[in-house]
Amino acid sequence: MNENRTKRNRLLADRVIRGLQSRNMEGFYAETKEEALKKALELIPEGSSISWGGTMSAGEIGLKDALCSGSYTVYNRDGANNPEEKRAAELAAYDCDFFLASTNAITEDGVMVNVDGYANRVSAIAAGPRTVLMIVGMNKVVKHVEDAFSRARNEAAPINAQRFGVDTPCSKNGMCYDCKSPDTICCQILITRFSKIPGRIKVILVNDELGF
Repeated sequence: MNENRTKRNRLLADRVIRGLQSRNMEGFYAETKEEALKKALELIPEGSSISWGGTMSAGEIGLKDALCSGSYTVYNRDGANNPEEKRAAELAAYDCDFFLASTNAITEDGVMVNVDGYANRVSAIAAGPRTVLMIVGMNKVVKHVEDAFSRARNEAAPINAQRFGVDTPCSKNGMCYDCKSPDTICCQILITRFSKIPGRIKVILVNDELGF
């Protein structure tokens, strides 16, 4: 990554981390995907129970593979063979030690916005798992909450809709139409602005473009 952008990202990450701290959350910064993976594994003790929702970012730094091959109890809905197994993994997530996730957007002062279809991801971020570990690329940092909503709905949602192959206006036209399509993936919106439990939500900011 360009040296000037790296310097800018480091300074911006410091600002985001201070914002997270002011909101009872913890923030960390990693210069590379490798550093992000190392930090994540430092935060997750061996023997922990772990699950995740739909997160590309955790996979992109190699965290999912590392956990699946390590000494952890992993409830992996990605490996489910049928809807019943997938549901069992999603329900187990609510009592896990760690829930892996990312965010559609995070503001400079530490507010996160997530838009979800079935709500297994946003509901677990909000409550249940003892710790939520977010892996967030610096490409997702925006100025204000309004910008976070716009990014979630006009960038992340169309790309995900295309990835899932669903029939929505955004998958065809690349922007949100606030649709009520049966295939819509924008059913629930979660704004995470504070954590009642200190340190329950931990965010590793990564000097890279991760997820959508």
